[in-house]
Amino acid sequence: MRLNTFTDYSLRALIYLALKNSTLVTRREIAAAHDISDNHLMKVVHFLSRNGYIETMRGKGGGMRLARAPEKINIGKLVRDCEADIPLVECFKCDSSARDGGCRLTGICSLAGFLSEAHQAMYKTLERYSLADIVVKEAAMRRRLGLKAS
Repeated sequence: MRLNTFTDYSLRALIYLALKNSTLVTRREIAAAHDISDNHLMKVVHFLSRNGYIETMRGKGGGMRLARAPEKINIGKLVRDCEADIPLVECFKCDSSARDGGCRLTGICSLAGFLSEAHQAMYKTLERYSLADIVVKEAAMRRRLGLKAS
């Protein structure tokens, strides 16, 4: 199973914010640290803010920070939130039919059930972890991203 880029960037942004310990951070700063597009992060930041993962402050001296402690941010929930509208395969779409690019075997093939079970197992595993579990090697992560020690 593969996570989409949006989910990847959401995780990277939250990791960076966790390492900054409530200091206000700009989108550009996260993009530079991870060598990713600032424009792509705009949608990610909006999503994370709208869903209560981060707080944003506008204006001079503004930026963003985590809305709650890293221990309170569940990775399984975050991934579900990010990936909610993306079907794993065509036959997971509600309106799947052969004419719209769906599978002709929808409803009679067992593969969808197997994939759904695997997908749920992935979420069940991820739900055991928080953002705090990801940043346990804080000093090494800070060095890798070019951050000063706190």
